[in-house]
Amino acid sequence: MRQPVIRASRVKRELKLGTQVVRALRGVDLTIYHNEMVGIIGPSGSGKSTLLGIIGGLDSPTEGSIEIDGLDISKMNEAQLTDIRNQKIGFVFQFFNLIPTLTALENVALPIEFAQVRRHKPFQRARDLLENLGLGGRHHHRPSELSGGEQQRVAIARALANNPPILLADEPTGNLDSQSGETVLAALKAIRAEQGTTVVLVTHDPSLASEMDRVLTLVDGRIVDGFGAEHADGQMNPKAATRLGEFGV
Repeated sequence: MRQPVIRASRVKRELKLGTQVVRALRGVDLTIYHNEMVGIIGPSGSGKSTLLGIIGGLDSPTEGSIEIDGLDISKMNEAQLTDIRNQKIGFVFQFFNLIPTLTALENVALPIEFAQVRRHKPFQRARDLLENLGLGGRHHHRPSELSGGEQQRVAIARALANNPPILLADEPTGNLDSQSGETVLAALKAIRAEQGTTVVLVTHDPSLASEMDRVLTLVDGRIVDGFGAEHADGQMNPKAATRLGEFGV
């Protein structure tokens, strides 16, 4: 029996912009299971990043609930959400968000040093993660001394520093060339296979979406359908390719 790790129920998010009310999410229901890789696609402004932020406890829904491992985080205060993020969720962003004055090793060790309960020795864990992601020779390089693909792998290592069961990624290949994007995808797949991590990512990249177990389509703040990305001869299934094509990606 599959174990749900993320459950959204009737999630709405409204934002006030001056006198206007923007309905970013309009009643989203979804369930994501342990060890799944799930892609979220849709046109710009459809609410993809808003949904990812709410799943990760970076934002709160106006209505509805979000459960992480059976815990309803939608009514938690900031201190409680900080604990959830630190223990259960790793984040990867399009623009890496590395601290420019710190080395790769220091960037990865930082979340462990801030953890209330340390489950690892910060720098040993950081070394192991960087080596596993093919960055063993780049420990002491700062972000400006790394390629885009290397920076994103450092960001993935940092997201995994406290061994979270869930990894959320917002356009993780959006700022990379195709070769670097393939390297990042391989890293995400390896993490899922080796650690059982549940991976949820927002993407406009058809090749990345084609590698997901499931793809959810968000349009105007609603999930309009879901479909599996079948891997016949390495090609995306026709329905997935057609839907991505509609969005100009």
